[in-house]
Amino acid sequence: MDYKQSGVDIAAGEELVKRIKPVVRQTFTPGVLSELGSFGGFFEIDFSAYKNAVLVSSVDGVGTKLKLAADLNTYNTIGNCLVNHCTNDILVCGAKPLFFLDYYATGKLLVNEAEQVILGLVEGCKENDCALIGGETAEMPGLYREGDFDIAGTIVGIVEKHKIINGKNINPGDVLLGLNSTGLHTNGYSLARKIFEGRLQETFSDLELPIGQELLTIHRSYLKLIHPMLDWAEIKGLAHITGGGLVSNTMRIIPEGLGLTIDWESWETPPLFKIIQNEGQVPLEDMKRTFNMGIGLVIIVDKTQVDRLLQHFKSLNEPCRVLGEVVLS
Repeated sequence: MDYKQSGVDIAAGEELVKRIKPVVRQTFTPGVLSELGSFGGFFEIDFSAYKNAVLVSSVDGVGTKLKLAADLNTYNTIGNCLVNHCTNDILVCGAKPLFFLDYYATGKLLVNEAEQVILGLVEGCKENDCALIGGETAEMPGLYREGDFDIAGTIVGIVEKHKIINGKNINPGDVLLGLNSTGLHTNGYSLARKIFEGRLQETFSDLELPIGQELLTIHRSYLKLIHPMLDWAEIKGLAHITGGGLVSNTMRIIPEGLGLTIDWESWETPPLFKIIQNEGQVPLEDMKRTFNMGIGLVIIVDKTQVDRLLQHFKSLNEPCRVLGEVVLS
């Protein structure tokens, strides 16, 4: 018996690297010092551009949205979702991304599918000005069933220490503003897939695409919308609305002793979420704890700044609304 007969195909891994090297190189920024395939990824940071630079890192995955992609045989969007998710997680700290690494694990490496996933990573990195400097492809028969795979990503970004956004200056009376999501982003898919099992090609009058394609919509990046604002807008807090919903994620940055009031009627819940609720008979409170309900990013500012920010987003044709305020708990 040889290694291939045990379930691990080294040649397939080498073929994947050969295919992706040219496209991954498209993400390289001036700081990249190493080629894909090295034992480590090297990135040189120009610290002279900062007074007191701080590196910010985050690691995440896309959950069972992977299973949806497999069910629809559509693999080229998952990587983009992953990079955007990780980018948003450091953006809400005030950071912009520098580089990204991925981990792709599978029971049997299918080169064409893996290539499509990584092409999505490349698109996400290009969108967010982030270099894909390395990764790992692990073929592990026995741990993953054939056809199953998982992917996770690590992002590293940078922020001036005095510009870190951590919510510590949030006070009662501060206002919550909300920006639209593009569907479920990367959370709540175990529930959504259960509801629409065997029905992914079904159409609904309020949706443009079959339900499966709607659910696969790419997780939005807020980097190019928000990061330029940090030089002039007096933003006290930012929350990326992921698993746990709007309240739980926003409370992560609210100082102890404070709480939130949310006006759930201040925005129209997108049709996708209403369809999920109706088709699955999901209680409203469970919907709010599971999904973003159409709000992907929350901005917290002093009430004196609200009109200025609303006008700014209006000039960009970016819907933004007042969601509620910070209160004493």
